[in-house]
Amino acid sequence: MRTAVVWEVLQDALDRRVKATGRDALDVLDTGGGSGNFAVPVARLGHRVTVVDPSPNALFALERRAAEAGVADRVRGVQGDISGLFDVAERAAFDAVLCHGVLEYVEEPAEGVRHAAGALRDGGVLSLLAAGLGGAVLARALAGHFKEARQALDDPAGRWGEGDPVPRRFTAEQLSGLVADAGVAVGAVHGVRVFADLVPGVLVDTEPGALQELLKLEAAAAEQPAFLAMATQLHVLGEKRAPDVA
Repeated sequence: MRTAVVWEVLQDALDRRVKATGRDALDVLDTGGGSGNFAVPVARLGHRVTVVDPSPNALFALERRAAEAGVADRVRGVQGDISGLFDVAERAAFDAVLCHGVLEYVEEPAEGVRHAAGALRDGGVLSLLAAGLGGAVLARALAGHFKEARQALDDPAGRWGEGDPVPRRFTAEQLSGLVADAGVAVGAVHGVRVFADLVPGVLVDTEPGALQELLKLEAAAAEQPAFLAMATQLHVLGEKRAPDVA
């Protein structure tokens, strides 16, 4: 449920890229892809996926998951991170780059987005997912932690206190700006987990059909500007344009 909106948007983007290139199998790079939550499903679609992650344990889990899914021949794990991406991955070699849950933890988010864009071929797709500021503020306020909500709102990094496990959060405008500055045209911005983190789990678990209806609601609200500021995460989909030829 937490990634349903992102997966639907990403799958549609990959399908469009297949049609544009005339190739059934795309080259996909998943930076910070961990144990393969997205990499393995993308490989199931027939694409070749390279996962770059700093954790050996995550890469081991990725190898196991890919083998269990029968896509081990289409998934390759490499130890590294987005800051040193081109030490382990080629420039301009991928049809799609996934950068999910990475920018919150790097020292230079702008550099991270530039590296992700640099790995794309012209016309390639960038899928960027990062923590949203508004969702954190709303969650702290609804929990009665009003001082922390205000601190997150005022803090340049969007943190609500020393105990906040997320080093950095973004607004939709900030993420879109990072993508545009990296030479990638922003196609769409989606709110992810607009309601899912606010609804008591017992309601979803006990009410018949509640999960399906919540998924439909999340999908319907994802692109509505009024709900972007409420989302726990923000998803930006972009396309790397070919340079203009004079």
